[in-house]
Amino acid sequence: MSGNPGDLVPIPDVAVRLGTAFAAAGHQLYLVGGPVRDALMGRPVSDLDFTTDAHPDQVLAIVSPLASGVWTTGIEFGTIGAQIHGQPCEITTFRADRYDRVSRNPIVAFGDNIADDLRRRDFTMNAMAVSVHDRAFVDPFGGLVDLAKGVLRTPATPAESFGDDPLRMLRAARFVSQLGVSLAPEVEAAISAMAPEIGRITAERVQAELNKLLAGAHPRRGLEVLVDTGLADVVLPELPALRMAADEHGQHKDVYAHTLQVLDQAIGLEQRGAASSEPTGSGGAEPDLVLRWAALLHDIGKPETRRFVDSGQGARAVTFHHHEVVGARMAKARLKALKFSKDMTEDISRLVFLHLRFYGYGRGEWTDSAVRRYVTDAGPLLERLHKLVRSDTTTRNRRKAAMLAATYDALEERIAALREQEELDSIRPDLDGTEIMAILGIPPGPLVGRAYQHLLALRMENGPLSHEQAVAELRRWHSEQQ
Repeated sequence: MSGNPGDLVPIPDVAVRLGTAFAAAGHQLYLVGGPVRDALMGRPVSDLDFTTDAHPDQVLAIVSPLASGVWTTGIEFGTIGAQIHGQPCEITTFRADRYDRVSRNPIVAFGDNIADDLRRRDFTMNAMAVSVHDRAFVDPFGGLVDLAKGVLRTPATPAESFGDDPLRMLRAARFVSQLGVSLAPEVEAAISAMAPEIGRITAERVQAELNKLLAGAHPRRGLEVLVDTGLADVVLPELPALRMAADEHGQHKDVYAHTLQVLDQAIGLEQRGAASSEPTGSGGAEPDLVLRWAALLHDIGKPETRRFVDSGQGARAVTFHHHEVVGARMAKARLKALKFSKDMTEDISRLVFLHLRFYGYGRGEWTDSAVRRYVTDAGPLLERLHKLVRSDTTTRNRRKAAMLAATYDALEERIAALREQEELDSIRPDLDGTEIMAILGIPPGPLVGRAYQHLLALRMENGPLSHEQAVAELRRWHSEQQ
């Protein structure tokens, strides 16, 4: 690349203002890391990260007159945050840290030059900087060349870099997903050797990296890095456990490969759905992490439930009976361990539990009651369940795939038809609790709840009843309880 690469990095007006203020105070200021990398890749740049020779108290004095808000939560690590003309900015003093290699916390030491600061960063493509004052491009570790090659390397040795901060190993897999890069051989070897060290990282930070990986443009590649290096054995052991050897008759497909294909297909449906007018929460323009996690975890119950049975005449078949039940339990346990929110944990495990329900539909033998229950059990997850079930077809038999797709089309058509007839998405009994108590002349208590559940089951089975029919049924049921 000829000329100054720094000329290819746009310097926003906010950065120019900051650069002028720092220069007036006799200090350097560099745009650094992700914003520089993303600008060179033609990716959008949101938050701005800067590094400077000014110490935190000096940064505060320079920034405060320009900022509408300043935060100092990272000041002990040399970082000052500021909101300047609506733009979030982080300014960090040059660092020359050492790590205690036990708690992973840095022993903070401020540096006096940009090269030493860049050396302590995670990867060479994140160790590039541009002077805000004169656009001088600083790249002491060949990050630009690595970026052009799409190769992830570390400024220091990989062992030193990952020893300082094991989370960088997960970040490597995340960048493979987000940026489409590949690992340098020495980086992959170091991660494989040091993978157990990731156990020192808190669950919250692991969860954040896994979410970013799954939300990336190439999550399959990132997941393959996790499995191939052994990182997944520590942070997501259910995934490598899917690499079950087929029996000698090849009676089942590679569940690991199947899972990655299901994830790919779910993302494809998610992205197509984003262009439609689907309701909020069913995908939208942002990556649907609930759907992606459900696709990733939908078959994790298979290793625990695999059984080989005699299918007659000496042949054997493989079964995974109730793997959706076991898988839902396992998914909930893993997501809790990773400190996911209660709502997200429940939604993902619910999708895992329901993903096989459709296969009882057969050739349309379900009654209207069964269709209502399918919709009611899925609730607000129904659109996601549609995508997950359709994604779960990975057979190479085109006839079988077409038949399954047509059958699911028919189910969706029946759901749509029932929606036109009744409020399918919010099925309630024809009488509420207050009405039940008034009709039967009973106070609040367990009997009201049992009556409510009876009327709900009746509503699911038969569809809406008139008020007179509901009252008559309630009185009939109540008389049988005497």
